[in-house]
Amino acid sequence: MKEIKVTSVKGSKYYWYYPEIDKSTTSRISSSFNISFPVANVLAARGLTTKVEITNYLFTTFDKEHSNMSLMKDADKAVERILKAIKDQEKILIFGDYDVDGITSSAMMMQCLKPLGANVNFFLPHRVIDGYGLSTKIVKKAAQSGYKVIITVDNGITAFDPALEAKKSKIDLIITDHHKPHEHIPEAFAVVNPNQLDCQYPFKHFAGVGVTFKILSYLYEKCGKELPHKVYELLLLGTIADVVPLTGENRFWVRHGLNYINKVESSAFKVLKQNSGLIKPAIKSLDVGFSITPQINALGRLDDPRDGVKFLIGSDEKEVERIGSVLFELNQARREIERSIIKDIESSIQSGKIDLENENIIMAASDNWPPGVIGLVASRMVSAYGKPTLLFHLTDKGLAKGSCRSISEFNMFEALQANSNLIEQFGGHAQAAGLSLKLENLPKLKKALEERISKLLTPFDLQQKLGLDAVASLADMNHKLIKDMNFLEPFGHCNNTPSFLVKNVVQVQKPTLLKDQHVKCQIFADGVIKPLIFFYRPELYELFLKRNEEPFHVAAQVTENHWNGRISIELLGLDVSF
Repeated sequence: MKEIKVTSVKGSKYYWYYPEIDKSTTSRISSSFNISFPVANVLAARGLTTKVEITNYLFTTFDKEHSNMSLMKDADKAVERILKAIKDQEKILIFGDYDVDGITSSAMMMQCLKPLGANVNFFLPHRVIDGYGLSTKIVKKAAQSGYKVIITVDNGITAFDPALEAKKSKIDLIITDHHKPHEHIPEAFAVVNPNQLDCQYPFKHFAGVGVTFKILSYLYEKCGKELPHKVYELLLLGTIADVVPLTGENRFWVRHGLNYINKVESSAFKVLKQNSGLIKPAIKSLDVGFSITPQINALGRLDDPRDGVKFLIGSDEKEVERIGSVLFELNQARREIERSIIKDIESSIQSGKIDLENENIIMAASDNWPPGVIGLVASRMVSAYGKPTLLFHLTDKGLAKGSCRSISEFNMFEALQANSNLIEQFGGHAQAAGLSLKLENLPKLKKALEERISKLLTPFDLQQKLGLDAVASLADMNHKLIKDMNFLEPFGHCNNTPSFLVKNVVQVQKPTLLKDQHVKCQIFADGVIKPLIFFYRPELYELFLKRNEEPFHVAAQVTENHWNGRISIELLGLDVSF
């Protein structure tokens, strides 16, 4: 493929970069697929330039994306053991995780194994009481209760001691997981994880629910049966919530799931929509990620995640509505706690306790911060300051239990692995991980991470960056553009909502500060006026007032605003450059 030249702009907050696509390429794509120039530019910027590449992307199909499950290591072994357990009526325990991925994976297992006649039950750990992952204690209890098979979903790849306990207790442990394996694999009956080095399955980016879905699809295929359609809703929720790349199989199944939920609305989904006030003709992936899944996640963050399984696959509408009201209240409480933690961290920044000028890692800890919410706040800190962030809940047993989020340039999983001598337990991915360590090791870990990041990254690596897809005019921001962008859906991780650079616009009226947090103004260029809004960028209000007559560049996304029966085009601002 021809190398693409990249141009950069220094913005108010971010260092912008965008590709300069050859006009003949853009023109060819635009005319071949009857799409607007900016969207053709987006496709080319994302490496899609040939007719075959673009067709495969826009019109993804099952046959194009699906691979033979016999390539998935231990899949045959796992499926045969589950079938034997069903035939012999052996007790099966599904062991999940407390997030949406784990809840939907557990619900999917129950939804699919019960109709086959399985003697199956499930258990999801309480975040505070039980902690993360399968434990030897749980395995011993399962043995005492007569379970012969334990199937982990969305966890288990680090369950070394529990695997040995299962073997000792004559329980066959089937691990299904998607998290990055450590150097060694637990000694389980079967380990199904596409990220194992010797797994030949080509697609590696499933969420836990994706791995669960693949195993159950294979199981049903061997039984000659059709999967319950409910699985597509569960697959959609878990995949989007776990922020895995929306490429390949994930993209296909999320698109399929969106088509399904927009035609068939389950009792649970109806309640989730009502709770979030979603009144739209069609639900999209970003609606699911921002409005729907946080409600389910709130259960695992602050309460008992097992209610999430009952909620998602329950047949009693009154019980579903009851749990739905609990979800709403918990999600409201989660927001308040999140705001409180952010306030604490901002105070530490203002006091100098957290030194943003001289430190590249944000680390903070408190015994007042619920462990279920600190991961969300860590993500916000990375977005706000562009620095890897580790936040910890301090226990009364001298342990610090934390969540960390990182920037793309710094692999947090490898950093933790390199300092495993300081850590009691850890797991996760390159940009998101969980860990626990002794309180006295916190300063040592901070020092080690600071040294590592200084050694591996340049000052430019640590600058906050904003990737844009294309240059567009204000006149390009129209309903045709929105319609064409819909072909690129579903949007999410690794298939982001297109972002555009609009050059040389001017303000046409005084900006408005909304709720002391958001800034709205009207901009003009080339005979066109459009509204522009920046969320959570209050500092731009003074900048716009001060430089109200100067032209500027804006980095923005374009959206349709539905209000009072009218549909208008609005720009969601990301940054400005004067």
